[in-house]
Amino acid sequence: MELDDHAEDLASDLGVDKEEVTDDLQNLVEYSVPIDEAKQSLRRKYGGGSSGGGGAPSAKDIAEITTDDGNVTVTSVVLTAGERSIRYQGSDHVIVEGRLADETGVIDYTAWEDFGLSPGDTITAGNAGVREWDGEPELNLGESTSLSFIEESLEVPYESGGDAQLAELRTGDRAVTIEVSVLECERKTIDGRDGETDILSGVFGDESGRLPFTNWDPAPEIEDGGTVRIENAYVQEFRGVPEVNVSEFSRVSALDREIDVGTNTSTMDVGDAVATGGIYDVEVVGNLLAVRDGSGLIQRCPECYRVIQKGQCRTHGDVDGIDDLRVKAILDDGTGTVTVVLDDDLTERVYDGTLEDALEQAREAMDQEVVADRIRERIVGREYRVRGHLSVDEYGANLDAERFEESDDDPAARATAFLAEVDA
Repeated sequence: MELDDHAEDLASDLGVDKEEVTDDLQNLVEYSVPIDEAKQSLRRKYGGGSSGGGGAPSAKDIAEITTDDGNVTVTSVVLTAGERSIRYQGSDHVIVEGRLADETGVIDYTAWEDFGLSPGDTITAGNAGVREWDGEPELNLGESTSLSFIEESLEVPYESGGDAQLAELRTGDRAVTIEVSVLECERKTIDGRDGETDILSGVFGDESGRLPFTNWDPAPEIEDGGTVRIENAYVQEFRGVPEVNVSEFSRVSALDREIDVGTNTSTMDVGDAVATGGIYDVEVVGNLLAVRDGSGLIQRCPECYRVIQKGQCRTHGDVDGIDDLRVKAILDDGTGTVTVVLDDDLTERVYDGTLEDALEQAREAMDQEVVADRIRERIVGREYRVRGHLSVDEYGANLDAERFEESDDDPAARATAFLAEVDA
């Protein structure tokens, strides 16, 4: 069924103007709302939902808005406003997105029309659509939204402008401003939506920590070892952790000062770390319970570098594998477990030998499992301090280690401190 047919059925059922329903339905669908969910939202709006059977949407404080609302009227301050290009049904569309605030709270928004929003503006948005995004309500400002600017400023307990440190960023943040040092930077050619595309990827750092980044329209100011100010960046999830995205709408300028990159990282219980859903730089301490299958000597695909089994790559089929070393181990601290993954360099350290040594040992024993067995003997049952990048998915939590060191903590002292916290 075409969108126009859906709109005609809705208008007939609800007894409202078809053109208005069509505009509202088009706005929701363009924002990737499934058609059934969009129709239900309009039924709430026009047929007895929070809007009251087609009347004017009720004025609400931001803290009162829920995902059950259809359309609302909100008076608020624009905290951030940043442009971004998205592709919908084969064509590019420039949207403005950011965050609004009033005295009661904050809410994300997306504007499909050019309302001329700027940080610090006080506005009233009438007939603003409400959609659910990642479990939270979000405002959708489109053709049917009436937006006016208020001369009298609304006092809110939030700062406008979007300035943030890397450790504060979370997946879904939009229109953020950061000042960072470029710790790693590499130019890549990828198969983008318009064919082969050059991008920059690497790692940013500031006083608070580090995060990976992708620059989709390579800016000359972003170079290894440089320091830059970036306005209108957004944050998406990549491989389970937040990643800073710099687009063609971002403003990048070189800084004439150094930025001291923090060497400390967050030390967390495993359970708390896993509960974040993914964190780029974290440290945990726990007991190593087991070394999993697929550790020790392995082979990788020469094309995609994935681990292969019996000469078979899931993507490239029969391949001549490349020998490598890896450890996948279970770490537990009493609050949770995580699979710690050691690369070839860290594996050589815990194995106490090189790849060539491991191959020789496997040839002599005519069994490559002897390498994993030797690693088990050396690390299982000991307590380790591990720092790296944590990702969490439906298969569990994995910590790609950058540091893997036997802990020098006093277990008795840690137990005493833990019991003291429980008693408190």
